[in-house]
Amino acid sequence: MIIKNVNLETVCGITSTLPDNTLPEIAFAGKSNVGKSSLINAVMNRKSLARTSAQPGKTQTINFYNINDAFYLVDLPGYGYAKANEAVKAQWGKMIERYLRSSKKLKAVFLLIDIRHEPSANDKQMYQWILYQGYHPIIIATKMDKLNRSQIPKAVKTVKQGLEAEKDAVVIPFSAQTKQGREEIYDLIDNLLTGEGAQAD
Repeated sequence: MIIKNVNLETVCGITSTLPDNTLPEIAFAGKSNVGKSSLINAVMNRKSLARTSAQPGKTQTINFYNINDAFYLVDLPGYGYAKANEAVKAQWGKMIERYLRSSKKLKAVFLLIDIRHEPSANDKQMYQWILYQGYHPIIIATKMDKLNRSQIPKAVKTVKQGLEAEKDAVVIPFSAQTKQGREEIYDLIDNLLTGEGAQAD
């Protein structure tokens, strides 16, 4: 996949109407400090289109990036931000759930998990939400550059076990620093867009 054009086309807040898009959508979900903006910038081959911040919890909207006029990369709000109050957390959760339930063009959801830690209760809840809506989450284990290469297989196993993931769940170790794992993500998106991996049950 060669990224030629990227355009932030739609930004939806809590009360916004979700767009009725005609192009396929690929969504990215993850905890607020998991490195989602860095991964999305790496996938879009842009330095700072998705805003990265030292302060987690910045993505409080659903952002639709038009990629090559071929598909939308959908950046879902980061969940589990400890400093957000419970009412705000509940609103973010409802926003994500509403999107997963109502999008007619969603092909797959990539769920980002920090490879260094066991999945949190929020991670497990998100995994189950995605399954419940009829999708098989593709797990991206971020921050792999923080581990030695020999530690990665065991860490991937811990992520899968912690999520109680499906036996054939795909896990892609990824580093925003080295871009390792990006080609695997591109290949998966290509397969999804050509119909080989459409995921809704």
